[in-house]
Amino acid sequence: MAGLEKALVPQPCTLIIFGGSGDLSRRKLLPALYNLALDGHLPAGFEVIGFARSEMDDAKYRSFACEAVQKFSRRPYDAAHWAEFERALHYQTASFDDPKSYQALKSRLDEIEARGATLGNRIFYLAIPPSFIGLCARQLKEAGLVHPAKGAEQFSRIIVEKPLGHDLESARKINDELAHVFDESQIYRIDHYLGKETVQNILVMRFGNSIFEPLWDEKHIDHVQITVAEEEGVGTRAGYYEEAGALRDIVQNHILQLLCMVAMEPPYVMDPEVIRSHKLEVLRCLRPFTPQDVERYVVRAQYSAGFCRGLPVVGYRQEKGVKIDSTTETYVALRTFVDNWRWAGVPFYLRTGKRMAKRATEITVQFKNVPRVLFNVDATNPLEPNVLAIRIQPDEGISLRISAKLPGARVRIYPVKMDFRYGTTFGADATPEAYERLILDVMAGDPTLFMRRDEVEAAWQWIDLVQEAWQQKAPERLPEYAAGTWGPPEADRLIESDGRRWRTL
Repeated sequence: MAGLEKALVPQPCTLIIFGGSGDLSRRKLLPALYNLALDGHLPAGFEVIGFARSEMDDAKYRSFACEAVQKFSRRPYDAAHWAEFERALHYQTASFDDPKSYQALKSRLDEIEARGATLGNRIFYLAIPPSFIGLCARQLKEAGLVHPAKGAEQFSRIIVEKPLGHDLESARKINDELAHVFDESQIYRIDHYLGKETVQNILVMRFGNSIFEPLWDEKHIDHVQITVAEEEGVGTRAGYYEEAGALRDIVQNHILQLLCMVAMEPPYVMDPEVIRSHKLEVLRCLRPFTPQDVERYVVRAQYSAGFCRGLPVVGYRQEKGVKIDSTTETYVALRTFVDNWRWAGVPFYLRTGKRMAKRATEITVQFKNVPRVLFNVDATNPLEPNVLAIRIQPDEGISLRISAKLPGARVRIYPVKMDFRYGTTFGADATPEAYERLILDVMAGDPTLFMRRDEVEAAWQWIDLVQEAWQQKAPERLPEYAAGTWGPPEADRLIESDGRRWRTL
């Protein structure tokens, strides 16, 4: 599993980045590779080819990458290290639908691989819209660029970004297109949330400590909340977001993957397929929504004009590229259940939104109240319940709220927090970015933190039930929440009707 050092042995390879001049490459991939080089994690035989439409040569691409690293790298730019790293960067101008571009790529790979350092291993990173995935996979096969999964001395692997489709049918189509060229063992469907240190630490926290797992069930846990709050608005992604919305953009992948990590059964061995199968079982146990359930237990809304960090911002329908009568949701809150023996009757409250009060991702596990005896007899002033909070971003860490006695002669109970922070304990620079971890895992051939085909399709099958109910009862206008707040009052009523409340982040 990723995180166990014996598994992390990155192999020599050439990384070909489709969309190598795009925003994802500039902000995440190139800085991640530079940080891996600084930390000494890249194999000796490692090369990068940017493969994109922009007209560049190697020199211009290296300048482009240098600017990206200076602006977005976790680690400070170092001229001496950069001079060594940039020698591995190459660029090939391409059109994704032109066979000649792939023949040119083949010639470039032949040139690089002739030196022998990469051992002929290839990783194709498709940092491109999902509509191009099938096309690029077919062109790679027709150009003879893909090594077979078995029987070859070299490996070929492909990384595809979310969103993988917009519903179950489209996801199956993309998966079929990939399967026509690559074996399932060669496909790495990336969700960068699973590369975050705190997410990986969920399994260690649960199964590496004796105090949590005995309490991790319906007898002791009252409910679970998972929040992914974004401070920014739709920005330049209006075209994509109008088609996706918050449910498809965040709930279908990020939030459901976090739910799986929290709710899965203990694996009997730290094997990638065992762990992914246990996550799949959680998805299969999610209670299906009926149209009536969607109406009662799913809230959607849009942000209206408000303030972000003290500055006025426009509402969603006033954003550039958004239809003035749009009913695309920028906020979703819902209640669901995992119908198995461990979690029977424990509600999971999920919420995500744009233009919220702050950027924060957190999993909150609230334990049941202590009995109404001893220190909890006053019904007008009950004790605060114990809460385990797993902070994924920002300020990654884990805290536990317990009750303690205030100093003094009288017995007065006060909630206190035991707090672990990654930055404080291990140093601010010790935590790698998610893409660093995940790229290393692909080089090492470790698929633990990547979604298997059946996982992706099970998640879409559940999400489609909500989408279909919404389509049957399309509103003329969605509820609104002011930018810079925590969502609409309908979301508060959703959880408060169960006698609970959203945790303040």
